Amino acid sequence: MQPNTQQDVTTEKRSGLFTMFLNMIEKVGNKLPDPVTLFIIFAVLVIIASHFAAMAGVSVINPATDETVEAISLLTRDGIQMIMTQMVTNFAQFPPLGLVLVTMIGVGVAERVGLISALLKKVVLGSPKVLITVSIVFAGILANMAGDAGFIVLPPIAALVFMSVGRHPIAGMVAAYAAVAGGFSANLIVNMLDALLAGFTQEAGQIIDSEFIANPAMNYYFLAGSAFIIVPLAVWITDKIVEPRLGTYTGPQMKLEKLTALENKGLKWAGVTTLAYLAVIALMIVPESGVLRADDGGIVISPFMSSLVPIIMGLFLFPALTYGFITKTVRSDKDVADTMAKSMGTMGMYIILAFFAAQFISYFNWSNLGIILAISGADLLKSLNFTGLPLLIGFIIISAGLNLFIGSSSAKWAILGPVFVPMFMLLGYDPAFTQLAYRIGDSITNPITPMFAYFAILLALARRYDKNLGLGSLIAVMLPYSIFFGIAWIVFFIIWYFIGLPLGPGSNIFL
Repeated sequence: MQPNTQQDVTTEKRSGLFTMFLNMIEKVGNKLPDPVTLFIIFAVLVIIASHFAAMAGVSVINPATDETVEAISLLTRDGIQMIMTQMVTNFAQFPPLGLVLVTMIGVGVAERVGLISALLKKVVLGSPKVLITVSIVFAGILANMAGDAGFIVLPPIAALVFMSVGRHPIAGMVAAYAAVAGGFSANLIVNMLDALLAGFTQEAGQIIDSEFIANPAMNYYFLAGSAFIIVPLAVWITDKIVEPRLGTYTGPQMKLEKLTALENKGLKWAGVTTLAYLAVIALMIVPESGVLRADDGGIVISPFMSSLVPIIMGLFLFPALTYGFITKTVRSDKDVADTMAKSMGTMGMYIILAFFAAQFISYFNWSNLGIILAISGADLLKSLNFTGLPLLIGFIIISAGLNLFIGSSSAKWAILGPVFVPMFMLLGYDPAFTQLAYRIGDSITNPITPMFAYFAILLALARRYDKNLGLGSLIAVMLPYSIFFGIAWIVFFIIWYFIGLPLGPGSNIFL
């Protein structure tokens, strides 16, 4: 009996130490100002830092263009004019703003007319509860094919699913967000990001080999395999770390009762509407001459991929309207407009957050501080004189660190690719392997980076269920995903390296 007792004590001690670490993160984080105030402080600090960096003559050479990138002061006459004159434009052109609001027109209406509630009854009451977390995480991985829309659609639905079975809604929300954000490169379907990154990789690879050609599926085998690592890991983190940490949910509950005959009828016709809608979309993308295909007939980079947000809005909106008219929750066009207005009314906090986040991110870009940090980080890694696997792991860690400052995956790779792809090619590594290392680093810190605008959305949505939820509390429940995703992915990367499996069709570890 003594060995078992010792084992239990050790496990408890490890759990306690990790809990203490998360408690510290939560305590420090919750002492920070409100996120709106925090973005204002960040914006002011960037303005000040840009001035001192410019005075010090801070500059780097952009490896992609061989041009000198200098820090630009925002405290000059031109800088102050730009801050004042571009404030509205920064907000209006903030990429997540339109995506969120347009998507929420459909999702919000579907929620208010009762369609989502009815779907939850249909699915949850007929499914084993043990599969709920698995289903949400797996849906988050698949949501990457829809680009950034997954960040908007899935977390609020996941919260409702968890609440409907008596679990903490914020646990469902963060599980969905972690799956979409942290598992951003665990793809089962080749998508637009694969094509974008492959384009940068090809240009970088041709610095050494003018005949090198990259293909969007060059990392597919590894990334698809990663999904089967990330899904069970995310489920374990949610069930064993995150949800126990959140405690018992004592807010409003959602009780699921059996569907009425009218609700069943509404779901039936909503399903018919969905099939008809998808048929119309298919007519625009399946034929080679489809109106949403690219001029060359492509789909991965095409008007279809750029239209995913309005398509997703329609996927919720039209079935919701059908359901509403059938069940009498919507009786006229005035009811439709009123329902849309009320769904937008719930986004007030996010809109305020988006305004100040847009200013901060714009100032950071104008000052060139983000590019300077990225290139300086790359130079630091090169100067360490690592070789082989330690160098590749170092590159993953550097990419993960830079992701805390530059949210755009393609923007970072445009900077890092021309540095590391040729460098690793000279060491005998295929550009596909370098791109893979970057994608791992780019994914694992997504759940916690403040430069990822959707983090502000997550906080705004979470406060629907806990109005006192602080930034530190949210980071503390998201951090385990980044930590364990990072460890598991690096271990998987090392195993793949030593086995020497191909990375994708026609792509290997070594040249």
